[in-house]
Amino acid sequence: MKVINTELSDCYIIEPKVFGDSRGFFFESFQLERFKKSGIDFDFVQDNRSRSSKGVIRGLHFQKNKPQGKLVSVTRGEVLDVAVDLRENSPTFGKSLAVILNDVNNRQLWIPPGFAHGFSVLSEFADFHYKCTEYYDPQDEGGIIWNDEHLNIDWKVDSPLISDKDKLLPSFKEIFDNI
Repeated sequence: MKVINTELSDCYIIEPKVFGDSRGFFFESFQLERFKKSGIDFDFVQDNRSRSSKGVIRGLHFQKNKPQGKLVSVTRGEVLDVAVDLRENSPTFGKSLAVILNDVNNRQLWIPPGFAHGFSVLSEFADFHYKCTEYYDPQDEGGIIWNDEHLNIDWKVDSPLISDKDKLLPSFKEIFDNI
């Protein structure tokens, strides 16, 4: 596997080694020792899968007191995956990263604890997979409005489909009033 540094501190793109022929393909999506050697040394406690339709934007979500690290990938379709550094002592605090993940490039994105996460669906639908380092706790969830002016994320979607809950999320500045 190849680990690619991004412009966000501690956030990495993972490119697995894919073995393919006329019958199909095979790759290891997770192998503990290789990930540890690459600096991703976390215990994963929960796997999640979701399916979303074209134009859906999910996020930007985070856990407040028990932040989740996430290893995310797309098993079918294509998304624009977005991470936002919420670690106030980080050199990339308040910065975002957007990466195309799909079932052709088979890339994964490692998003460490302390980041907000979201994605938009660019294909007709997308199946999304998350490996998480903390259990989801609905009492601990937080979020940032998807169209936040400070973050200025281009979601690559013309007519976004947003959940009612996500439409009510606060801005980055409302959460971090020292910006």
